[in-house]
Amino acid sequence: MVDKTTESLERWCSAEGIEFIDSAAEAAYKRRARRISDVIQLKVPDRVPVVPSFGMFPYLDNGLTCQEAVFDYEKADAAAMKTLEEFQPDMFLGSGYAFPAPLFEAMGYRQLRWPGREIPAHYVYQFVEDEYVKADDFYDHYLADPSDFMLRRYLPRVCSKLEPLSRIRPFAESFGYYLTMCGSYAYFGIPEVQQALKALMKAGEESLKWVTILNEQAEKIMSHGFPLYEGGESAAPYDLVGDWFRGTAGVMVDMYERPEKLLAVMEKLVPISIKMGLDLAKDNDHPIIGFMLHKGADGFMSPEQFNTFYWPPLKKVMMGLIEEGFVPMLLCEGTYTSRLETIADIPRGKCIYWFETVDWAKAKAILGDTVCIRGGIPASTLFSGTVQQMQDCIRQLIDVVGQGGGLIVDCGLWFDEARPENVKTMVEFTKEYGVY
Repeated sequence: MVDKTTESLERWCSAEGIEFIDSAAEAAYKRRARRISDVIQLKVPDRVPVVPSFGMFPYLDNGLTCQEAVFDYEKADAAAMKTLEEFQPDMFLGSGYAFPAPLFEAMGYRQLRWPGREIPAHYVYQFVEDEYVKADDFYDHYLADPSDFMLRRYLPRVCSKLEPLSRIRPFAESFGYYLTMCGSYAYFGIPEVQQALKALMKAGEESLKWVTILNEQAEKIMSHGFPLYEGGESAAPYDLVGDWFRGTAGVMVDMYERPEKLLAVMEKLVPISIKMGLDLAKDNDHPIIGFMLHKGADGFMSPEQFNTFYWPPLKKVMMGLIEEGFVPMLLCEGTYTSRLETIADIPRGKCIYWFETVDWAKAKAILGDTVCIRGGIPASTLFSGTVQQMQDCIRQLIDVVGQGGGLIVDCGLWFDEARPENVKTMVEFTKEYGVY
């Protein structure tokens, strides 16, 4: 029986359907994809892959402000392609993290601050966490009807220009019987509701414009011989509750005051999170699905709480993706040393664990026969270290974590303002020293 992960990775490595600029680009693409495929499956590749998480670096390094990058999609595209040409990584994201500020402005989005508005032009966008939805307004409503909750309660709370959507009736009560429909449509005639719908249309136009440029850019990246960084994204159910609805403090309180409802909502989020990852990854025909883990780090909760609230629903999402042949890639933000034994409980050769901070030797000892490990370069060294310090760091990382394969060299953070010579060293010295 063919393993679905192997099948998915082999299809990716085949580069079927990609129109390359020449045969050299095709060979380079297949070589890079094979390198990543091997390291995921814990085979020994030809060398250690290096996949820098550039963040806003391509724009700052090419003379743009962050404001220009998030408002001018074509400038961001051009800068990203220059960075690709200069640094030649094994995979590349493109300008996907230069999020479209005009979309957020169209909705009056409250959960981000973007450069050139509430923060200076050269700053990276900032996430604004809050308890946007109180517990009494969240759990029962979400469990009863997630879509209605998102439309009529969540969006009006986090988008100032969508506040009038809270005035419309639930769709489940509004349609299907002509007498009901006659009055239910009246809500869409309210001028404020119509303005909210126009704001959504404007946001949709900006989203389509941005996605169109990203899709064209993705074709350019692949045609020049570089695999894309990932095919889609998903999330840990606990993080979805804490990041978007209840806030860090709110969801922590919920573990004590309403654990059953928290567990019930997270269970409802499992299939949603699986589908969230699969839909994009299937559309992009790419096996890797990224996760950003925000609230599971050491110190955020006790080991017992991690093993009750955080890991079980996350593992269910991961297993749902693995069963479909996709590769979860977990960016474990914060320190994760105390979590290593727990998160080792996953099928062999199916995942990438990308650490910000961890005991690297311990991570290799516990996880080395189970998952591919990504990261290892401190942001502080990229920002302020010397070239020699970078080389020493890479050498030690490969000696400790890279033995026998299973390592992707990267930083555990987006290194927006790193020294260009250090980024260059990360790529070039890994290619030199990391040959097996």
